[in-house]
Amino acid sequence: MKAFEVNFDGLVGPTHNYAGLSVGNVASLNNAAQASNPKEGAKQGLQKMKALHDMGLKQALLPPLERPDVFTLRKLGFGGSDENVLKQAYQQAPQVFVATCSASSMWTANACTVSPSADTMDKKVHFTAANLANKFHRSIESPTTSRILQSIFNNPEHFVHHEPLPLGDHFGDEGAANHTRFCDSYEQPGVEFFVFGKYAFDNSKPAPTKYPARQTFEASQAIARLHQLDSSKTVIAQQNPSVIDQGVFHNDVISVGNGNVLFYHQQAFLNTGDVFKQIKQAYGDKPFYFVEVPDASVSVQDAVNTYLFNSQLVTLPDDSMALIAPGECEENSRVKQYLDQLVEQDNPINQVKIYDVKQSMRNGGGPACLRQRVVLTEQELTAANQHVFMNDQLFNTLNNWVDKHYRDRMNDSDLADPQLLIESRTALDELTQILKLGSIYPFQLES
Repeated sequence: MKAFEVNFDGLVGPTHNYAGLSVGNVASLNNAAQASNPKEGAKQGLQKMKALHDMGLKQALLPPLERPDVFTLRKLGFGGSDENVLKQAYQQAPQVFVATCSASSMWTANACTVSPSADTMDKKVHFTAANLANKFHRSIESPTTSRILQSIFNNPEHFVHHEPLPLGDHFGDEGAANHTRFCDSYEQPGVEFFVFGKYAFDNSKPAPTKYPARQTFEASQAIARLHQLDSSKTVIAQQNPSVIDQGVFHNDVISVGNGNVLFYHQQAFLNTGDVFKQIKQAYGDKPFYFVEVPDASVSVQDAVNTYLFNSQLVTLPDDSMALIAPGECEENSRVKQYLDQLVEQDNPINQVKIYDVKQSMRNGGGPACLRQRVVLTEQELTAANQHVFMNDQLFNTLNNWVDKHYRDRMNDSDLADPQLLIESRTALDELTQILKLGSIYPFQLES
């Protein structure tokens, strides 16, 4: 049965803001406390979704989480009315408050890890919501993310949902930002490729020293076990600790894979030769392309500043491959020169398409951060919630919804405005009706 790779993009939420919460994410820190534009951010994301849909790709979306997270603030001892909770938290624990307002859920590459039915022993699609244990502001995402995934993929004949891994540094799991899949065609069994930053139970092994490694070897192993993957078709590789210390907080900031291609920076991996030997052995005798970007052409700093590798690498309906890159790649002369040369090289990547996602980029995430890839057969596609799939009507409906509910400017102080909470909940309640998701947010479950 034919299978498709579906891009599930995160919809930018009505309280989208820059808080500079992620140590190790240079773009996030550099833009902390700047005024954001939620309306522009949502529309930029929708425009990219519609563009990929118009290319003939399967495109869907995941809704934003409710922020500020009043539910979490109540667990931390702030009480009374919602207005009082916001006021107390903002005044008494401003850093905690801002963390519960994080806009990071829009980066659905971190929402979960997905293994398609072609790779799993029980021939079902497996989902594990990421625990995102390394950052408090992200570690509070998984309960609602799990409900969203279960609402969209709610047929147990086809879909299996696992609990997030236990919280704590030892099993830090950042989802698909450190996972990719290689295959000859999407319906065929593939090679699942996990990349980790450190060994949690062995301090003698190499690890970064300046910035934290968010994904552990042990977490990658656990996901592979839970998803019933074939060990001979699973490769677990270590990211180069030195690039983590240069701001490469996830593997998808330094490499991206698709089909029979791994597009990567020269410094991306530790023991690169051994890693590629494992990939070749798992992939078999079929053609495979390791497309290396030399340090001499694009430095790690250029890669971090432009998010070259946080581009989406997609297979188009004519079986050609395109790199969906952020606008910053055109603004850097070295990266632009490299991309002009890339499409002339002997590899499957023969197009580069540029999109403006600046509202996301300023918060530390590019096109690939904004999407979760889910490979589904025709039968599994039919079994999923059809109301989250992009089409002309949904595109227009969501743009009108954004115009109706979103502000075009957001400062940190605005986040404590009780009226914003009302506006946001009204918008999200309407969104769940548009997308036929049922009750997924804490405010809906409590009412």
